[in-house]
Amino acid sequence: MELGGEKMKVAVLGSGNGACAVAFEWAKAGHRVNMFDFEDFPKIINEIANVGGIYAEGELEGFQKIAYAGHDIAKVMDGAEVILAVGPAYSTAAFGNACKPYVKEGQIYIVCPGSCAGSIVFKNALGLDFEDDIVTVSETSTLPYAVRIVGEAKVAVYNRLKGGYFFATIPSRLNDQIYKVFASVYPECQKAENILQTTLQNANPIIHPSVTICNTALIERTHGNFLFYEEGVTDGVGRVIEALDLERVLLGKKLGVEIISDPVLGKIQGYQAVENYSEGYSKAPGFKGIKAQPQLDYRYFNEDAGFGLVFFADLAERIGLDVPAIDAVLKLSSVIMGRDYKAEKARTMESLGLTKYSMDALLKVL
Repeated sequence: MELGGEKMKVAVLGSGNGACAVAFEWAKAGHRVNMFDFEDFPKIINEIANVGGIYAEGELEGFQKIAYAGHDIAKVMDGAEVILAVGPAYSTAAFGNACKPYVKEGQIYIVCPGSCAGSIVFKNALGLDFEDDIVTVSETSTLPYAVRIVGEAKVAVYNRLKGGYFFATIPSRLNDQIYKVFASVYPECQKAENILQTTLQNANPIIHPSVTICNTALIERTHGNFLFYEEGVTDGVGRVIEALDLERVLLGKKLGVEIISDPVLGKIQGYQAVENYSEGYSKAPGFKGIKAQPQLDYRYFNEDAGFGLVFFADLAERIGLDVPAIDAVLKLSSVIMGRDYKAEKARTMESLGLTKYSMDALLKVL
């Protein structure tokens, strides 16, 4: 395989908003793209198969052919050189398990986004040791897009990130080599120091649960019939986001990783016009028109609190750092949903199989 070459066989796992945008852009870059999703999710994958590709509008435009879209993982993995798993945190292990029978030396797997150490989850699911280099598994800190499916096999891309997102590989000694492949399509993406940086630079756990908690009654009453950022973020809501963000930045500092505060990063990414926690979100060009979730049982709690905040809190506890705002939002998310996200341990050092390392030793091998 010629890394970053003009023609590669690319597998995209998933058929949601992000997966469709990723498949569209890799096809646009000249690669042969096959898409897979589980039979539980037939609608979008069948629409793509029916029309033979994906339409896009907004900051990506046109139509791109998809070679195959369906539920046959063997067909999608046959000859695949780059495999992109694009979905919420709770899909990562399932995609890894599906790929396990088809692992071949030299494959490049990319979890996009990592949603808190997703690369390790995926590699565990492949049945490979964290430090094994038979294949590489990488992750991004966030999706390269703000995107929604708006019609049959059609996405609207509200923001194609201009920068401000990060890429890391395990094992990290291969990061430079694998980054070249990803950067051939996303040259604005930056290399991270390690997966702690991609993990902590993901701001979704800081934003989504905070805004959702503050708008719980409105979500239940209107079933999400309001604008999540434009109407859901006020000065008071912004102060909640800020409190969590400051703790996240401090957590990174204690771990030796520089984390950019979210309003600063949001401006770099092209989402926000001003660097503050209220109007920075409510008047952000990149968030304009995005509706709230239709119900509370949604990834803004189940993924961003249940995986993201749980992992942030677990890291903080391991290094003896108090994060009262993160703990409070995590607790309230659990109360509202009638479940205990922290006790579920969906994403912790223990669930990742990393408790055999001290934090000092882990930082050395990352």
